[in-house]
Amino acid sequence: MAARFFLHRVLAALAAAAFTVAAHAQPAVSANAVRVKDLGKLQGWRENALVGWGIVTGLAGTGDSPTNRATRQALSNVLAQFNLTVPPEQVQSRNVAVVMVSAGLPAVAREGDTLDVTVNSAGDARSLVGGSLLLTPLKAANGKVYALAQGPLSVGGYRYDANGNVVQKNHPTVGSVPGGATVEVGMQPTVLAAGQKLTFVLHEPDYTTASRVAAAINAQLGPEAARANDAAGIEIAVPESQRDQLVRYVARLESVWVDPDRRAKVVINERTGTVVAGGDVRISKVAISHGDLKVSIASDTTVSQPTVVGRGTPGVQTAVVTNSRVDVEESGAPGFALAGTTVADLVQSLSRLKTNTRDIISILRAVKAAGALHAELVVQ
Repeated sequence: MAARFFLHRVLAALAAAAFTVAAHAQPAVSANAVRVKDLGKLQGWRENALVGWGIVTGLAGTGDSPTNRATRQALSNVLAQFNLTVPPEQVQSRNVAVVMVSAGLPAVAREGDTLDVTVNSAGDARSLVGGSLLLTPLKAANGKVYALAQGPLSVGGYRYDANGNVVQKNHPTVGSVPGGATVEVGMQPTVLAAGQKLTFVLHEPDYTTASRVAAAINAQLGPEAARANDAAGIEIAVPESQRDQLVRYVARLESVWVDPDRRAKVVINERTGTVVAGGDVRISKVAISHGDLKVSIASDTTVSQPTVVGRGTPGVQTAVVTNSRVDVEESGAPGFALAGTTVADLVQSLSRLKTNTRDIISILRAVKAAGALHAELVVQ
């Protein structure tokens, strides 16, 4: 009796454990499902642009010309900070260049973090190779300084000229300073609104996807947790018990799996001959005939030399004669009919007929014009 009672208790414990695991397990997802964090971002999470104006020194005679008044004034101002009074008219250096410095301030940045900066020549300098950027304040759109940039430039090119001969690779008037800017004012994004709610914004607005995201969040985080406001924004209420642990709550939110919807698109690039389309883009019943007409014109120029016996006759002279030949060649035009197929099937059929990519692009554009291609045609 005791053994039977013990066995029943073991079986009950195993059943309870299985129920607990099943209750907390992630529901089955489809093969096309992606995480919520891959579909968009929280409103307020953005990168801020920084820009500054400075000078690069140490150039080997490839800097701005002495006629550049901005460069002369900038160098004069720098020297004045070290108690050296040099009028701008007396500055005659070709080793200095005026530059514009830009960087991106991440959404989360703390004091002391480093940023990569890009340096662009703003004057008539021929090359920035070998130069160093002097201390440059970087400002945001509000006019406040958020970072300071300084350091040697890394230029992926060169330019050398002598006696009118020029050898150049890439763009030597643009360089970068990896980790050359130091953040002076930190940034913390404000993602929690006044109503203790988060707003998740989709990268590609779509009503169906927004509805599915809200339903998936409600299934994982609780009913009435999310509500789709429009095609791009999903409003998510943060429970009072989770407001002190917002990072953990957002991590759970980002790990929710969703099967997003997508619009049917066919992207074609005529310059490279590239065709990209979803395999399920439908094509209605349509007849296609595509032929190739080749016209070649060849001209043969000959000299007609008259044969004269004895003394030449007045008015008889050598003549240049041009004979033109026109050849028209028309290959057999492949014609076939499609009934309820996809773009993938059409491209595969055309490839079997040895149709080149540019002809496939022309056919797809014609099918779209005929109203048989049920997708957005994007021409790049």
